Amino acid sequence: MSRVTVVGNLARDRIDGGPLQAGGCPFFAALALRLLGREGQIVTRCSDADRPLFEDPVDALGVPVTILSSERTSGFDHFYDGEIRRTTVTAVGDPWAPADAAHLDPDMRWVHVAPLLRSDFPPETLAALASGGRSLSLDGQGLVREPRIGPLEQNADFDPAALTPVSVLKLSEEEARIVAAGRFDASIARSLGVEEILVTLGSHGEDVWVVDGGVTHVPTTPVLGVETTGAGDAFMVGYAAARVDGGSPVEAAREASALVARMLDERKRSGPP
Repeated sequence: MSRVTVVGNLARDRIDGGPLQAGGCPFFAALALRLLGREGQIVTRCSDADRPLFEDPVDALGVPVTILSSERTSGFDHFYDGEIRRTTVTAVGDPWAPADAAHLDPDMRWVHVAPLLRSDFPPETLAALASGGRSLSLDGQGLVREPRIGPLEQNADFDPAALTPVSVLKLSEEEARIVAAGRFDASIARSLGVEEILVTLGSHGEDVWVVDGGVTHVPTTPVLGVETTGAGDAFMVGYAAARVDGGSPVEAAREASALVARMLDERKRSGPP
């Protein structure tokens, strides 16, 4: 069973005005790996001053975690109204460098990159993470989110070179509209030059775009009345795991969708992880 690496910043999060809490893709990725019952690696970073906020939650993940030091830790305030989320950026984390790829385990075949803002992973860093024949998936919020403190701003002013080493791109429905400057269709999918594009539609499932293969809609089992932070992170861990195990893009999307439904159902019954 091949392992998956997840790379992304830790974050100081507040949800609906609540207390400060540890956030970022690593926590939801670790939960997804536990639900799948498989090993993985997480490489993340935060400032030394913020380590006390993260040390106990990271130790409890049960997944190998490498924490790199940075000058600044990412920060966000999130407010939810059903599936609608409003976000304010409270701090911009440090960008990752190509040399950070040296922290990946050599046997990893798939790397999922989970930027919180556009500045997290420059094109040259993404290329380094994909070197050695590794497949690389990218969360599309790293294309559209402006690295600026204040109400979250999103636009399509990203460097197209960022997509060159990417095998799979995940976009939310909103991110897809931003990238396309309107309706996301086959011509837009082809123009991005990525072999597999996943457009997630919340409780309505996801569209799986494959170069020269058109689009397939994959429905999901809705889990309503629950806060959905981290659903996209868990989805991509499930997708990557299924792909390295030999599943097709559509099969992997189905397995990932089922994993997210399981995670949200458990959260609804017992609270956030």
